[in-house]
Amino acid sequence: MVSGNSTLLAIEPGGRKRNLLITCVALFIITLGVYSQSPNHRFVFDDQEYITSNPNVANGLTAENIVWAFTSSHSSNWHPVTWLSHMADAQLYDLNPRGHHISNVLIHAVASVLLLFLLFRITGLLWQSSFVAAIFSLHPLHVESVAWVAERKDVLSALFWFLTLLLYAEYVARRKNALYVFSIFSFVLGLMSKPMLVTLPIIMLLMDYWPLNRIVSNEQELRQPTEKLLPLFREKIPFFAFSLISGIITVYAQHTGGATRTLSEIPFMLRLENAMVAYVSYTIKTLWPHDLAVYYPFPASIPLWQVISSLLSLLLVSAAVVKFGRRFPYLLAGWFWFIITLLPVIGLLQVGSQSMADRYMYIPMIGLLIMAAWGVSDLAKGMQNIKYILAIPAAVVIAASSAVTWHQLGFWQDNITLYRHTIRVTDANHFINFNLGYALEQNGDLDGAIREYQQTIRIKPDYAKAHSSLAIALTNQGSLDDAIIEYREAFRLDPQDAKSHSNMGIVYARKGDIDSAIREFQEAVRINPDFRDAQRNLRFALEQQKR
Repeated sequence: MVSGNSTLLAIEPGGRKRNLLITCVALFIITLGVYSQSPNHRFVFDDQEYITSNPNVANGLTAENIVWAFTSSHSSNWHPVTWLSHMADAQLYDLNPRGHHISNVLIHAVASVLLLFLLFRITGLLWQSSFVAAIFSLHPLHVESVAWVAERKDVLSALFWFLTLLLYAEYVARRKNALYVFSIFSFVLGLMSKPMLVTLPIIMLLMDYWPLNRIVSNEQELRQPTEKLLPLFREKIPFFAFSLISGIITVYAQHTGGATRTLSEIPFMLRLENAMVAYVSYTIKTLWPHDLAVYYPFPASIPLWQVISSLLSLLLVSAAVVKFGRRFPYLLAGWFWFIITLLPVIGLLQVGSQSMADRYMYIPMIGLLIMAAWGVSDLAKGMQNIKYILAIPAAVVIAASSAVTWHQLGFWQDNITLYRHTIRVTDANHFINFNLGYALEQNGDLDGAIREYQQTIRIKPDYAKAHSSLAIALTNQGSLDDAIIEYREAFRLDPQDAKSHSNMGIVYARKGDIDSAIREFQEAVRINPDFRDAQRNLRFALEQQKR
């Protein structure tokens, strides 16, 4: 089944080359324009953990920090290239969010252009390639990956994803070993940006089927599949090996960082049900991007009709693309691009507590876009002036996508705006209610913070951290008796919370009950003998008692 000749097209001089160049420049400029408000935004969500409160990043590119980047599993991730890019930003812009946002936008714009160039090089079709790249660049689902500085790993890994495929395609056409080595090197850099690239070797096999046409589907060759397919698999062995190494490192980092959820927390059957529903939800949000949020809570249960309808939809589409895969190979390649690249983040191995995430569609969406661009073109084949007929709806879709992306970007200007929007478009989102409470408290709005902490507790009464945070806000408001009630509930849920015991000791001290304060400080030190604040408070309280 291995074809000796690839369909990789050389870029012709003259009109085709000029049109490609104009399209690439236009896409780059439009992307910068649509995302032009992003540099005016602040750091949001866990940007603090990644950058501003992380001294290894905030201090820039030093020998010590570079070593840390390759040896640390900070935030349950191992992505040294991403850490280095953040350090470079800190070196250039200090902790001014503007520069960090500009870097994200520039990398996204360059990745979009590289995707356009890749698709054109392997298919020779400019308009379909341009449509896929434009929607990739301007789709609202991708706002999260670009507007959130901590998601630098998305845009950076995508850049290496496209570069790896381009180098691989050039290797297939020219059979130069240097290109093969460079493609492996690019792939490794991508894995060290984000392990999302672990599925890329399988996508290379899909590319062998379409559009590189290295797999020929005639009946005579199908009788000897091992002999014909083996060279294609052998060619990918180094890529699969690095994927395996990256996967092992990633699982270790996530497990040791406490990010992996156990089966007792989220049963496997619920994960499987959520995965099926998520595949359909991602498809719907691609076609009709609505109610986009920074965090989608994991449901306690999923209605049976949603699970069954999602499963049937996935099976029907899969059967259809397999049936028509020979006649329209882009359908099979695009659909399984979508299915396979989402597998690492679909939740079967659950990391974090979200049911899905917009950022997870950064690469998988390309498969659906390929199906749409080439499918619509084939449906309209034979029509007169087809380019002009398809140009109008394509322009409308791109313009509408750009407008919605611009609107969605506005929600990412700061934490309070982002969290309030998320609460509006999701249900029972205790995690975001809690984060909004903290953001309001940091902003000096104690009343607003208390309301959000109380709402968090209404949604999830057993959330110990919400009770202790509410107690802190009540203390700062002067409601000491109410704060004590919340601390007691927090202790009931989490008796080993040393910080809350110390804080409750402060409340008792403010009330003048030094004996009770001493008991709480002693308990905090018992739980955590290295808790210096509790030691200092205990020493001060004992001195007041002349002890």
